[in-house]
Amino acid sequence: MAKKQKKTSDNTIAQNKRARYEYHIAETFEAGMVLQGWEVKSLREGMGQITESYVFFRNGEAFISGVQIQPLKTASTHFVTEPTRVRKLLLHSKEIKKLEDTVNQKGNTVVALALYWKAHMVKCKIAIAKGKQLHDKRETEKERDWNRQKQRVLQHAQ
Repeated sequence: MAKKQKKTSDNTIAQNKRARYEYHIAETFEAGMVLQGWEVKSLREGMGQITESYVFFRNGEAFISGVQIQPLKTASTHFVTEPTRVRKLLLHSKEIKKLEDTVNQKGNTVVALALYWKAHMVKCKIAIAKGKQLHDKRETEKERDWNRQKQRVLQHAQ
């Protein structure tokens, strides 16, 4: 009997929730990723993580580092796998130029927000971000707590 695969309604593979806490998100982009076959199989099983990832530029190309894709024991027996290798991002040259220019400005960086499926391809949602100060992080937590309390009050009122 075949194993049943988990079906999810959401196409998200991995999210970087920490990025929204650490940074102000200015603008988002969708980028393709150059992957090997074993990486795609592992991502289908949900074996990806992007919490420590960042985007950098070299020779007019965009690369992402820190993405961890753990190999499957069954699919990657005859490959030399490197779970944290640097992977190339596929973007239009105008987008790369715009991202490079904003990164060169003080305080701006490009972070990965999510990995997800679009049709049969893996896409990476990246964003131009600016680091938050400590007081901004506290304000974000207060706002989140206030919204939770508001929802509780509304649920009990009904």
